[in-house]
Amino acid sequence: MTSTLGLSLHITVHIDPSNVPRFFELFNIVYEAVIAEPECRFFEVYQSPTEPGTIRWVENWAVSTEWFENVQMTKEYYNEYLAETKAMYVKPSEFKFFNRLGAPYYMVKDLE
Repeated sequence: MTSTLGLSLHITVHIDPSNVPRFFELFNIVYEAVIAEPECRFFEVYQSPTEPGTIRWVENWAVSTEWFENVQMTKEYYNEYLAETKAMYVKPSEFKFFNRLGAPYYMVKDLE
């Protein structure tokens, strides 16, 4: 299936648990910049309940993979985050793109 709905980026990082507070200090700066981007449509972060250093997030973008790699990933605000967090990893990060399929495979309920 080909999607015209954009892409979904799924990232998992594995941080030494002692570095999680510093990781989120750096992450929050980038998070705020990313969610302000007009092409970013969704962003949600998850943390493992049994491995607090395993953090995953999902970003949905109204762009192509090529645009994301050539435009978004060149944004200046990633530099400090990437430089400082890479040393915190206890194993390689996972970075995967998926095509969004949309209806009928899309549903969100606000539980808050």
